[in-house]
Amino acid sequence: MKTKSFLELADVKAVAAAAEAEALKNNWAVTIAISDDAGNLLWLQRLDGAAALSSHIAPAKAHTAAMGRRESKVYEDIINGGRTAFLTAPAVQGLLEGGVPIVKDGQVIGAVGVSGVKSNEDAQIAKAGIAALGL
Repeated sequence: MKTKSFLELADVKAVAAAAEAEALKNNWAVTIAISDDAGNLLWLQRLDGAAALSSHIAPAKAHTAAMGRRESKVYEDIINGGRTAFLTAPAVQGLLEGGVPIVKDGQVIGAVGVSGVKSNEDAQIAKAGIAALGL
């Protein structure tokens, strides 16, 4: 049996704070969602001015990145590449860039999803948050 790392509340708070700092530094109004490795929501933070819809999209991006074990952009690229049948995959939402898995020792232990600005900027914020863990 293998031992697996998991996110503790202190880790989640560190990721959220770093993601928020990146968003505020750039004057981006976003929602930040952090999930565990199964895509279950651990944190949701909607910054002032963020659209209400972003509070639904960010957790969906985190869920997709955690469950798929890869960035949500991969799925966006698959669909944009013409494989629209992928839209019928069960339990997959948030098929837009901005969901990034948190990986430790080769294992996905959670994910960050961000929504509210351009998709590549959402991903930038998510990655800045994850960087706070020093993995």
